[in-house]
Amino acid sequence: MIPAAAEIVAWHDRLLACAGWPHDETAPPAGGVWSWIQTNHRFNGRLWAEEDLARRTQVSDSEIAANKRAIDGFNQARNDATERIDELLLTSLGLVDPASARTDAPVSTVAPGSRLNSETAGSMIDRLSIMALKIHAMRAQTQRQDVDEVHRASSRDRLARLQQQRADLAACLDTLLADCAAGRAHFKVYRQFKMYNDPQFNPALVREQAGR
Repeated sequence: MIPAAAEIVAWHDRLLACAGWPHDETAPPAGGVWSWIQTNHRFNGRLWAEEDLARRTQVSDSEIAANKRAIDGFNQARNDATERIDELLLTSLGLVDPASARTDAPVSTVAPGSRLNSETAGSMIDRLSIMALKIHAMRAQTQRQDVDEVHRASSRDRLARLQQQRADLAACLDTLLADCAAGRAHFKVYRQFKMYNDPQFNPALVREQAGR
């Protein structure tokens, strides 16, 4: 099943309204790609919270270091979920050989003449997740009682711009998926290869392991 952007936006907002989320698990609306859309959103939510904590100025260096390590882990999990979304969507659209979808070299089954879209559907869904977090946080600013009306008015203006940006992005996602389904366009799974997280590729970690 190929999800509509409006369904994704609604689910992002519904999750943000759940008490305890993103730390508490919530059942996705269906299996398949939806579980990975939710996983991506959950780790974006946890990443957002850690980014706030990492900017504190009145705590110990060890606490900030713990925040930074958590950020690395959540960012990797978010990217992994984005790649999985792309794999499942490409398979559902018939644009990749299912047996090769999870490899580093997926076999394309794209029709001749299809245009390549530089941004993947998964990365657009990831951006919609981040937009949901921004909108949620900015809406909270419009409701603060410990600031003046100038702050609330400015926040309302920003909220309106964020909502327009999300609507534009959602429309672009629907267009891309419709074009893919019609054979007019395609995208690829782009592996992130986060070298700094890999002890075999990060030169600082290689030196640590070698005792140098």
